[in-house]
Amino acid sequence: MQDAHAFLQTLATVLGVAAITTVVFQRIRQPVVLGYIIAGLVVGPHLPLPLNADTSTVQTLSELGVILLMFAIGLELNIEKLVRVAPTAGVIAVIQVALMMCAGVVVGRAFGWTQIESIFAGAAIAISSTTIIAKVFDEMKIEPRLRELVYGVLIVEDILAILLLAVMTTVATGSGLDATTLLLTTGKLVGFLVVMVVAGLLVVPRLMRYVVRLGRPETTIVTSIGICFGFAHACAAMHYSVALGAFVAGVLISESGEGHTVEHLIVPIRDMFAAIFFVSVGMLIEPSLVLENWVAVLVLSVVVVVGKVVGVGLGGIVTGCGIRTSAQAGLSLSQIGEFSFIIVGLGSTLGATRPFLFAVAVAVSAITTLTTPALIRRSEGAARFVEDHVPRRIGTFITLYSAWIERVRTAPAAATTGARLRRLGVLLVLDAAFLVALLVGGGLLHERIQHAAASSLGLSEGASQVLVFAAAALVVLPFVFGIVRLTRAIGLTVAGDTKIGRPVALVVQLGLLVATAAASVTAVEPFVPPGVGMLLLVAIAFIAIVSFWRNARQFELEVQAGGTVVLDVLKSKLAGEATAHAAHGEGHAAAPPPAPNDAPSLLLGLGAPRLLRIAPGSTAVGRTLGELDLRAKTGAAILAIVRDGKPSMMPGPKDQLEEGDIVAAVGSEESLSSAEALFTALEGDVQPA
Repeated sequence: MQDAHAFLQTLATVLGVAAITTVVFQRIRQPVVLGYIIAGLVVGPHLPLPLNADTSTVQTLSELGVILLMFAIGLELNIEKLVRVAPTAGVIAVIQVALMMCAGVVVGRAFGWTQIESIFAGAAIAISSTTIIAKVFDEMKIEPRLRELVYGVLIVEDILAILLLAVMTTVATGSGLDATTLLLTTGKLVGFLVVMVVAGLLVVPRLMRYVVRLGRPETTIVTSIGICFGFAHACAAMHYSVALGAFVAGVLISESGEGHTVEHLIVPIRDMFAAIFFVSVGMLIEPSLVLENWVAVLVLSVVVVVGKVVGVGLGGIVTGCGIRTSAQAGLSLSQIGEFSFIIVGLGSTLGATRPFLFAVAVAVSAITTLTTPALIRRSEGAARFVEDHVPRRIGTFITLYSAWIERVRTAPAAATTGARLRRLGVLLVLDAAFLVALLVGGGLLHERIQHAAASSLGLSEGASQVLVFAAAALVVLPFVFGIVRLTRAIGLTVAGDTKIGRPVALVVQLGLLVATAAASVTAVEPFVPPGVGMLLLVAIAFIAIVSFWRNARQFELEVQAGGTVVLDVLKSKLAGEATAHAAHGEGHAAAPPPAPNDAPSLLLGLGAPRLLRIAPGSTAVGRTLGELDLRAKTGAAILAIVRDGKPSMMPGPKDQLEEGDIVAAVGSEESLSSAEALFTALEGDVQPA
């Protein structure tokens, strides 16, 4: 009975203090997650306050919060959604996570942390917070394109976080990163996941469809949570993370088509236990450890904000999202949250990291959580500033490249093209996997191979090192060349092997190369000498930027050549229209006005430019292209503006539109229709999103 009273006292204390902090933080317009962490500090053992809650009880309840959070994330995913977001959000997430992992490892080693601690630090700062972003987005009016992009990246990041949890478990329990132990534990994990997923697909979707058809909400919620805890227990019994089992259970239920039904029912339970989880995080914070490591906290906070803006921005540009949308997405994702706590908590539980790392991660999360609302609120202005100050050549290239990708994405793909892209993608993944395996194996076994070569061949230590390095290069070079060849083939398949399509194909290739290299470097960074992986990634990025700049110039020349012909067509149309008006004024039969949208398809891949006239009283009159944000709102790009018969090629974001201007726009049919509606919308009308 005494235990029951102690449990009740702990629960009442935790939920009571959490209720007060959540009300206060809602009133001051701050994320309630931060309020829960403050509540944990208040009821925790590290402050001299008379509200101490039992730590072991709260930790036990917080496990339920972790399980339900991961279960809810799994419910939002299914194979169809993953396929839809993979081409854009997948590339962005891989580039961003890989960059942040490398940055975290470099920072950890710079502060003298152990190799394992540096790996956990990199994983902790790599994943943005779905909970924080969802709460902030709900309070702000975020345009649909940006919201869809950010949530797509979050979905892929959540999947990568689950994989990181599995890898972190393998690394932390490995015997000093021994090759044999690492291979065996990874193989056991993969085998266990395959058995769990296959068996689950045979049973769970059918069971959930049957239960939901019964029409009893209590039966549905009990069954679904029972499945969730069952899978979590299976993972715990095999010494894997309970979060992994809960996530798999959520995905399996989502495959039944009843994910939204179950998600709606578990929201109150999830929110309550999630609150206890965040309170437990606050209880583990030791202010003295935060103060001792305040430099690391500040450095990692800056790395999170800057690194995520750069990583998401580069990924967004490569996938055709444009400068402004990419910058806004990067600012929106510049924080860490629940997964960071879970990852560093796993390291602490397994004894792989010291207690200070948890305190540092929570402090970084608190700082970035505080800055997130302000960054999102000012993201549009900041993105506009970046767009206005990008060199005109680069801005033009990115805009037209984005229109090209938009057209490719929305165009119906031929069966042969889709099959070719799938085959090339599978081959690329296989080449990258073999390359990573060889590099990891070489990193773990190079000392043994070096000693064996020195003893058997009678070589000195330096000579044996050179020999081993040369042999390793000969082994991995075919895979490197294979990756370069495959990315080039994918780029040409997407953009077409035409004169103007080749620069676009090269950008696609560079983006895939950077994503593949970033993921590969992240995988091998723990097994190579300090800084080697980061230096390799910087070198690849530098080469990509130089190539991008050179091709931007070539692309600009090609588009200008085609655009000049378009302008000649425009001038002839305007002259014909003026002649027709004059003939009509003299009483002659008026010739029908020339159709405004029959310009020839002069820019291969971009399609025929559509000629749009700025209507009198339009909301576009007197506004610059940057203020209209046409690319982000509609997906179209402006090729030229004709005013009083005088053409202006490749207008920039500071160019202003006036009544009667004729605009030549390119893009998909849907984006061009949206642009036309925007230019003809009158003051007071609702602009298309």
